Amino acid sequence: MAATFGRRLRKGAASTAVAALALAALTASQAPGAAESRTGGDAGDPAPAGNTPIDGGSPYYTDLPPLNSPVPPGGSHGTGGGPVATGPAEAGIPATVLDAYKKAEARVARTQPGCRLPWQLLAAIGKVESGHARGGAVDAEGTTLQRITGPQLNGKGFAMIADTDGGAFDGDTTHDRAVGPMQFIPSTWSKGGPDGKGWGADGNGDGIKDPNNIYDAALGAGRYLCANGRDLGTQSDLDKAVLGYNPSQTYLNTVLSWLAFYRKGTHEVPDGKGPLPVHRGGVSTGQGTKPTPGAGSTSGRTTGPGTGHGGGRTTEPGGNSGHKPGSGKPSPKPTTPPTGPGTPAPEPTHPTQPPTTPPTKPPAKPAPATALERVGAEELTATVGEDFGQIVRVRAKDAASKPVAGVPVDFRIVGETGARFPGKAEHVTVRTGADGIATAPRLNAGDRPGTFTVRATAVDRHLPATEVGATVKARPAPAPQADALARTSDAELTAKAGTAFAEGAVEVKATYRGKLAAGVAVTATMVTDDPKKPVENDKGPYFAGTGADRDKQLRSLTFKTGADGLLKLPEIRTDQHAGTFLLRLTTADGAVLTVELTVTP
Repeated sequence: MAATFGRRLRKGAASTAVAALALAALTASQAPGAAESRTGGDAGDPAPAGNTPIDGGSPYYTDLPPLNSPVPPGGSHGTGGGPVATGPAEAGIPATVLDAYKKAEARVARTQPGCRLPWQLLAAIGKVESGHARGGAVDAEGTTLQRITGPQLNGKGFAMIADTDGGAFDGDTTHDRAVGPMQFIPSTWSKGGPDGKGWGADGNGDGIKDPNNIYDAALGAGRYLCANGRDLGTQSDLDKAVLGYNPSQTYLNTVLSWLAFYRKGTHEVPDGKGPLPVHRGGVSTGQGTKPTPGAGSTSGRTTGPGTGHGGGRTTEPGGNSGHKPGSGKPSPKPTTPPTGPGTPAPEPTHPTQPPTTPPTKPPAKPAPATALERVGAEELTATVGEDFGQIVRVRAKDAASKPVAGVPVDFRIVGETGARFPGKAEHVTVRTGADGIATAPRLNAGDRPGTFTVRATAVDRHLPATEVGATVKARPAPAPQADALARTSDAELTAKAGTAFAEGAVEVKATYRGKLAAGVAVTATMVTDDPKKPVENDKGPYFAGTGADRDKQLRSLTFKTGADGLLKLPEIRTDQHAGTFLLRLTTADGAVLTVELTVTP
């Protein structure tokens, strides 16, 4: 299997030349026009389609397809209705993953027919981003059995993106990570779309937009690739779309190589049996060797002048690539001469280096889960019609208290309530991630107040259930409104200094849209006579304090209108200052009434 030890950073000239030759050899064996010659290296990348790559600039698999056609001469013609192809292993795509790509193509064709999205493009990106969900390690609904996450986007070699999802998608509460089969970053999935709602999609109709689900992720990727009115049937728009996913020329070359390969035919393989890629640009994935900057990648292809390609190429995952990582040139092969034209390589003077990439081993079977424990909120609270601010999470653990991944957890609403999960579902099933945590979708409180319980149980496992209580509060009654205030009497208000106005001399009525308004809060303030900036006065008429404030002169108080919409102010006293003073009455809705108070010597 060919591999390109590419990085998303600027590459040196030597690495660029090697990558160019490898790509040229590949392109020569495929359909004309399927991949144009792009040998400028990352330094000449066209500008991406958006400001932030959809995968946050995370590493990607750099393995290239084999040079031979996916369908043997005289064989079948892929999965387009003829017999199932039986070509090279690399042409095999896991059944559920392949179904997701094709259904995404069909959905986008209905909503954006001018885009001409080929499912093979989704397959090419899915291959490069996650190896088709790690060889099709998904459940029957298309959700990955374990989280597929990229490195932490903490600004150290990658983009700097602080956590945006509370760890709900990527399990990281400090920074975002690219997540899922198509490696979306959570912020792009949830908020990065043109309408601010993100590129997240519900591809399998379960009411949940989950980047860890291949149906959802493939549809979201398809819509992203078709954004801005792109026509992927044209090379320029196709390039822009892929570069918007990841702004690297090497990435573009790799994706287009797989696109051309898959267009020649594919075949379906069982879920979990898909071939796994080996090399991942920029970091070690645990499945292969760590790439070295400037290292070429030929995986058995001879790239020197006058040499052909073909001998010693390995296509099975984990096999010896025929390349010494970090050397920038192919390892010598004493027993397999080149099959193409050119001069055979001289015999080596030392034994061939042992493989540096260990065979891929199936993951160890985790210990069985023995318990579910609640993680996070003990109680949920929301108001009628709103979403709950808290999310229900549980962790599956074994007898040694270690997390257990891949456990299906059923979250069920128990009790009389209108609260529902997305899609008006009363229960949902979510598998635990690598950290053992299963996170339920956010609940909506529904249309009536009350209490209920969210019960989490492990599906087909005899484990005690875990419960979280929830309360839905009634929506507070709206505050009474008034858009006008008026006095009930036109009588002049006069008092001598050091005395008081007649009790109840000031009476007002509050109305809203012409009708008397009960229970309206009205603030009465003695103000200065500046009409532009009236402020509370410090002399003249005042309200007598009561209780602990009985010795104070209060010049601002708030009252409420009665059931009849009327408000009669309490006694207003005067100090030793004579003159004309202003009493200003206001409501929260902007109604204003100014009353003159005259104090004689």
